[in-house]
Amino acid sequence: MSNSDDSSAGPRRRARPVRLLTAAVFALAGLLFVTSFNTSKGTNIRTDASLLKLSDLVKERSQDNAELEQSTAAVRGQVDTLAERDDGSTKAEDAKLAALRAASGTEELTGKGLTVTLNDAPPNATARIPNVPEPQPNDLVIHQQDLQAVVNALWRGGAQGIQVMDQRLISTSAVRCVGNTLILQGRVYSPPYKISAVGDPGAMKKALAASPALQNYQLYVNAYGLGWKVDEHKALTLPGYSGTVDLHYAKPVAPTP
Repeated sequence: MSNSDDSSAGPRRRARPVRLLTAAVFALAGLLFVTSFNTSKGTNIRTDASLLKLSDLVKERSQDNAELEQSTAAVRGQVDTLAERDDGSTKAEDAKLAALRAASGTEELTGKGLTVTLNDAPPNATARIPNVPEPQPNDLVIHQQDLQAVVNALWRGGAQGIQVMDQRLISTSAVRCVGNTLILQGRVYSPPYKISAVGDPGAMKKALAASPALQNYQLYVNAYGLGWKVDEHKALTLPGYSGTVDLHYAKPVAPTP
């Protein structure tokens, strides 16, 4: 009897930990499902939806900024009209103010000029000339330094005013690229990129040709097909800058006595 009881009790004692382990595994699995549900809030967390939402948010903010710029321009026009009607300045002071406005880029500008267009290389571009290595992805897209090189060359060539895409540049403007998109004054643009400038076309063309950075860019134009086009205009109109001119991250330094 005692031997029989021991033999029957042994397997039951060994099976109990196994049943406890199985129950623990199911409990842990249930906890993971509950945690996943609470995290996703009923959405699929294995997709790129969050990235898409971020892209949509950037586009939405860019559109909002464009609408705010239009509103700011309308209000500024009203303020200027009232100021011209009610001010007691002299003709000399008015002339000085007009010159400052022209230099600041807030006034419309018309004259001879150029438009430079930069664009990414065609899809699946390969080397177009002998003894040139096959391109890497970065060789086929427009970079921030390319846009900056064009803008700097146009200024050196005597440009009176410059517009990038549909925005006039002022002293606080910054040309920045994130990936293959341009971010300018709170708005987002994709290639092709157009830079327009009012000034002497011949002098600006010489400045473009003399720029070491753009000479290097031309190597990639010839090797891989990056876009480069220069159009001359007998009459080109640049709109005045219509955004805010407040400094958010910098303050003017007081002159040293």
